[in-house]
Amino acid sequence: MTTPLLTDLAARARSAAHPRADACACEAVVTLADRADATVVRHAGAVAKAHAPDTDPADLAARLTTAARIPGVLLPPLAPTPVPLHGRLVTLWPYGTPVDPDTPNAAPWEAAATLLARLHRTPPPVPLPPMRGPAKAARALARLRAAAPHPATGTVLRAWSALPAWARGEVAPPGTGALCHGDLHLGQLVRHPAGTGAWLLIDVDDLGAGPAAWDLARPAAWYACGLLPPDEWTRFLAAYRASGGPAVPPDGDPWPALDVPARALTVQTAARAVTKAVAAQRPLDDVERSLVDACARMDPVPAQLPRNRAT
Repeated sequence: MTTPLLTDLAARARSAAHPRADACACEAVVTLADRADATVVRHAGAVAKAHAPDTDPADLAARLTTAARIPGVLLPPLAPTPVPLHGRLVTLWPYGTPVDPDTPNAAPWEAAATLLARLHRTPPPVPLPPMRGPAKAARALARLRAAAPHPATGTVLRAWSALPAWARGEVAPPGTGALCHGDLHLGQLVRHPAGTGAWLLIDVDDLGAGPAAWDLARPAAWYACGLLPPDEWTRFLAAYRASGGPAVPPDGDPWPALDVPARALTVQTAARAVTKAVAAQRPLDDVERSLVDACARMDPVPAQLPRNRAT
């Protein structure tokens, strides 16, 4: 359904794609996402994104500046500052080719790991807010609590309560923090729009200072839950270490550093899965059930020195 926001976002994308032309013969504007927390449209080589209504303007401006100043790691924006539109802040970006979900064997795990390591080693060019990963996990659990009852809800909530307070977003994490992406998955990688073939990270909404291990948590959790093949996890971890990533030791057991973030991402993903199943009035599928089962196997862990794997 076309809305005033979508209509005006489309106009912004057209103007960004053709700044010196009144009209074009390109394909129509494509809606890439239309959610409460993000509405994204594309026209030709430009993307316009309306961020969540509660986005802090100063935080988003700092994140945009950071993306512009680390062009070999993050996709730089087309404009340096966000603009207001229908009560939302809008940013403009070049369009990059995303990872092909139909060719999982070609997933760029090494590229993702190398980019993360470079990001984590980079001093923030401007002061940044905290990375939003733990806060997003807390919101997922709040939505689960607000949903209708489900047999798996208690299991997920117990696993959440077993996490240290920092992983639940209740207190600041230990340490000074690194420059983190905050929401790393393969959908956050695109090929450089200039045709160089290099991969870059996109989506700065959660960018900020925090524990670097959080950016490794999703693939670590998938591996621990049996959803990511061991070979792909090994490739990812080896590439991160080879690039000097600081989140884990250069060799030896990585799990003392990864355990708590991996548990948190497992619980967050399980909470989202159960919430969606409740809304759709359907049973959990096999993948969703594996996430809940992983939550059921979790025990309490120390606040700062986790010892066991996520399952």
